[in-house]
Amino acid sequence: MIRVLLNVSSPALRAGLSALLSSDGMIKVVNDALDEEDEADVIITSARLGLASRGHNELGDSPAAATLFLSDDQINVQEMRRSTRVWGILPTDSSAEELTAAIHALSQGLIVGAPTLLFEAESELLERGPLSERELEVLGLLSRGLANKQIALALSISEHTVKFHVSSIYQKLNVTNRTEAVREGLRGGWIAL
Repeated sequence: MIRVLLNVSSPALRAGLSALLSSDGMIKVVNDALDEEDEADVIITSARLGLASRGHNELGDSPAAATLFLSDDQINVQEMRRSTRVWGILPTDSSAEELTAAIHALSQGLIVGAPTLLFEAESELLERGPLSERELEVLGLLSRGLANKQIALALSISEHTVKFHVSSIYQKLNVTNRTEAVREGLRGGWIAL
C-alpha cells in the first residue's frame, strides 16, 4: 500500500485528488494533517517549489517521503537534485493515470517529471554523469524499448557498436540488464520517460 499525503491549500483540489487516487487500489490517501507526514510514502503538494531549495522540506524532515509537486512552472532541476531525495513534478492538469503512475514511480525511488517542466528544450538533458553523449543517446533509446538493431538504425551506427555502448553503460552504472540501466538513468535524471 502506498500512503499519500495531500498537502494542498484548496479543499476542492484535495477532494478532487482524493477522488482521482481512490480508483487505484494500491494507493491510500492519509489524513492531511501535517503531523502525519512521517507516515506518508508520497506527499503531493501544490506549494511553490522554493520550499525544497532550502535544503530541507518545510513540510517536515521525513527522509522516507517522496514529494510530487503540481505546478505549471519550469523548475531548476539541479537545485532539486541537491535538496530533495526523491521528487517529481507534473502539470496541474495531469490525468488520473499520470498521477497514479507518478506515485507508483516515486514510491520506488524514481524521479518523475513532465519533460516540458524539467527541460528548457525537450532534447536538453541533465548533467551527463558518468556516461558519454553517445551512451546517453543509447540509454534514451533503450528507455523507449528499442532493440539493438533499431538503436543502430536510429543512430546510424553498427549493431556491434550499439552492443559496445550498452556494455559500457552497464559497467558505468553497475547494472546487469536494460531495465536496471533505465532505472538508474531515471534515478540519475539523465533520461526522462
